[in-house]
Amino acid sequence: MRLQLQFSVPQSSVPFDYQHDLIRAFHRLLPDNAIHDDLSLYSLSWLSGGKAANGGLAFPNGANWFISFYDDGLAKEFLVQILKMSSFPFGMRVTDMQIQDTPLFSSAHRFIVASPVLARQFDGSTIKHRVFSEPEANEVLTQTLQSKLQKAGLSSDVSVRFDSTDSRAKTKLVTIKNIKNRASMCRVIIEGDPDSIAFAWNVGVGHCTGSGFGALR
Repeated sequence: MRLQLQFSVPQSSVPFDYQHDLIRAFHRLLPDNAIHDDLSLYSLSWLSGGKAANGGLAFPNGANWFISFYDDGLAKEFLVQILKMSSFPFGMRVTDMQIQDTPLFSSAHRFIVASPVLARQFDGSTIKHRVFSEPEANEVLTQTLQSKLQKAGLSSDVSVRFDSTDSRAKTKLVTIKNIKNRASMCRVIIEGDPDSIAFAWNVGVGHCTGSGFGALR
């Protein structure tokens, strides 16, 4: 289940590295640490509708944000809590909300990403951030999604890869709580069991989907 939120125009300029403010608000609305400390079976997009202005981001028509959950019960809990919230970061408030059911998929689908995809690989001594141009990234994305599918008790017959034909693909350095992450803005292709692809639409791909990475459109 996906919740599509529309916010009012911010009362102040939104900094470029605003993602931590969204994450903190999300955790405040769902304070159960067991949810946040485990594998994230949900994903958070970035804000859309903004443009650079005066050293930050302006949202002249308000901002859009979506959160997707594999667990519909958790989605409903979040919905109840956010409707009680009188103010969001940067003085925004919720002006509209729509519930989007999980679509039906075939055995392959190409997704646009709604936030950069983070693929982390531990090589025994350090963590490397793999990007769309590196073949190792596809292995990381596949293994990460398979782990989440296994946790949910679903078929892990699925593969994930960056779309090598995406001419607009690029990397982006994202700083969250003073930690820099090199991630990829690149379409992804998922093949396999249709229910597993639907699962990915909700939980995202790659690492840290609960921290604003890897959300899919």
